[in-house]
Amino acid sequence: MATRDDDDLQCWLVRVRGRVQGVGYREACVRHARTSGITGWVRNRMDDSVEATLQGPRAQLQAMCDWMREDMPAALVDDMDVKTIEPPFPRFDHFERWPTL
Repeated sequence: MATRDDDDLQCWLVRVRGRVQGVGYREACVRHARTSGITGWVRNRMDDSVEATLQGPRAQLQAMCDWMREDMPAALVDDMDVKTIEPPFPRFDHFERWPTL
């Protein structure tokens, strides 16, 4: 049986392009996501972009995406793609860095 938290849970796949590697972007994402109560992962891609899977309530995910786009001073985000992952999706219990793909 689904709980209220399950009903509010969303999962987004986010791809960020620009100057987002070599500037501490992933580590900052991990710290911000953990303090925001968001679960999932973040990793560098071989095309110099950063990819993340974010899970949480919609408002928290939107705030995280806003932060990823605007609030990392050393990064320069040129483009951000956000796609909703439809259920069923795996549940994450924390936020972590994943290896580069």
